[in-house]
Amino acid sequence: TMDRYNADWDIVKKGWDAHVLGVGRKFKSSIQAVETFYSEDKKMIDQYLDSFVIVDDSDKPVGKIQDGDSVVFFNFRGDRAIELSRAFEEKDFKFFDRVSIPYIYYAGMMQYDGDLLIPKNYLVIPPSIDRTISEYLCNEKVTSFAISETQKYGHVTYFWNGNRSGYIDRSLETYFEIPSDRIEFDKAPRMKAYEIAEKAIELLKTGKYRFGRINFPNGDMVGHTGNLEAAIIAVESVDECVGKLLKVIEELNGIAIITADHGNSDEMYTEKDGVKTPKTAHTLNPVPFVIYDPQYNEEYQMAEVKNPGLSNMAATILNLLGYEKVEDYDESLINFTK
Repeated sequence: TMDRYNADWDIVKKGWDAHVLGVGRKFKSSIQAVETFYSEDKKMIDQYLDSFVIVDDSDKPVGKIQDGDSVVFFNFRGDRAIELSRAFEEKDFKFFDRVSIPYIYYAGMMQYDGDLLIPKNYLVIPPSIDRTISEYLCNEKVTSFAISETQKYGHVTYFWNGNRSGYIDRSLETYFEIPSDRIEFDKAPRMKAYEIAEKAIELLKTGKYRFGRINFPNGDMVGHTGNLEAAIIAVESVDECVGKLLKVIEELNGIAIITADHGNSDEMYTEKDGVKTPKTAHTLNPVPFVIYDPQYNEEYQMAEVKNPGLSNMAATILNLLGYEKVEDYDESLINFTK
């Protein structure tokens, strides 16, 4: 049910059909459904379980959402909650035929999009995220681009901008989305890495932009499948694409930061008593933070920062662009020596 960034509304439709219409493969219990799916496909993982409906002894769906119900969406994170929220709330909804729209009270754990007011009702006031690095750069008239494929497009736009849709300043920013494949990620583990790299190189070579952010989804999305062979192809593909980008950045006398917000493909299985079990969740391992600066002349060095993390990146990026750290930002990961 929880698609994101308009990647595949058919996923949301399947969820709607099951939750609201009671349409889907029928089972007497959730346990029976899950056990059946796994027995039918030995390579099945939770992520790709099909929708199903629990029925009673009369073969009628149990617990359909219907008139008079109250529905609370318990997700606190917005990216995968927005589309289903729109299906329940929008009158002029065009992404699929809802067939029947129950008269309900719908609320989210939070308001997932403060600009578009999705959903209208919510339990917890969303945090106000201001003074983002994008706001700072736009105020300084710094031109920038953001690029990824659909699966992570919102990460370089919506999340990056403080859970806000749209541009900070369209005259200074370029956002580019490459449509993701609509198949299981381990079936095409290269995803759109090469297309992302090609477009990013094109943007870099225009000379229009001082800052760019690029997200390669492969390591995360393919890692979630638990398929080790596919994950290896995914990581090798990204490695090759990053190499191409770094070559161009060197030609342009630029600087690159290579990092991640969490691991996934770095740990593909757990082992207990000699039995290996595929690991499909994010890992808690430290992630790399690499500054690639071919023109480096000892102008700066890595700072001694206690418990460094993503929150230190904004100040670091500003420093590398020639700006001082914003007062309320966490400290930079570099110190200038010259």
